[in-house]
Amino acid sequence: MREYEEKLDILGERNSYSKTDHDATFMRMKEDAMNNGQTKPGYNVQISTENQYITNYGIFWQPNDWGTFIPYMSSFSDRYGFQSAKVVADSGYGSEQNYAWMEANEVEGYVKYNMFHAEDKKKRKDNPFLVQNLYYNAEDDYYVCPRGQHLEHIEDVRSTSDLGYVSVISKYRAQNCAGCPFRGLCHKAKGNRVIEVNHKNNEYREKARELLTSEEGLYHRSMRPIEPEAVFGDIKYDHGFKRFRLKGNNKVKLEFGLVALAHNLRKYARVQTLEKPITAEPMAAAIPITNEKMAA
Repeated sequence: MREYEEKLDILGERNSYSKTDHDATFMRMKEDAMNNGQTKPGYNVQISTENQYITNYGIFWQPNDWGTFIPYMSSFSDRYGFQSAKVVADSGYGSEQNYAWMEANEVEGYVKYNMFHAEDKKKRKDNPFLVQNLYYNAEDDYYVCPRGQHLEHIEDVRSTSDLGYVSVISKYRAQNCAGCPFRGLCHKAKGNRVIEVNHKNNEYREKARELLTSEEGLYHRSMRPIEPEAVFGDIKYDHGFKRFRLKGNNKVKLEFGLVALAHNLRKYARVQTLEKPITAEPMAAAIPITNEKMAA
């Protein structure tokens, strides 16, 4: 029992840890020696860049990205004494909690959510039975199904995420689905159709979509793959740094810090050699963020 308790203490909030590096968590890597995507002990490395210079980095045990966003952004302000005015990130960071944090901290977020691209597909846009395509009367708080029947609000349910963030889910129920000719297309559950809607999250997503589809948003989206993604490509494939040599979170932070410093110096030296001026915008401008899981 003592041994079991000791292992639980090492585990903490995680669901796994490595016997050879207690700070490392098992994650599915994008690649390994056999190219079959096995899970391996590693760290979730987060970086932000500007003109392909690394401006900040973080080492996290969470395999997902959305749980690292807030502490990572806080580390940026702790490092520089101010927060970036704009942030560009992919759909892995697009959670309600992160959108709420950006709104509270007056950060303009060009951050995708997980259904951003799927919403534009014809199959989803032309399906009148999907919740997002149902007509919503905001004043009287009800939805209308394709047959014209109202789905009335019945209750609000609070849902708490793993990070402790509380979301409010509103439920709506149709009055009578019996004998409806569209029932098979609309839903297959017994009884009347019930839908769940997170209005706050929908507001955040609508705002994010407006930003992402604006002229500035299209520019940031086009730059993100050639900003932080290219930096990881240079570190991993051009210079062969694909796994950590040291063990433990503190030592891994130091190791990647040296890697980031070396990357920035190489880039600076190359720019100086080519005699090209460095045209870096202030870091209060948009900072693209991305992640890479690296084996321990």
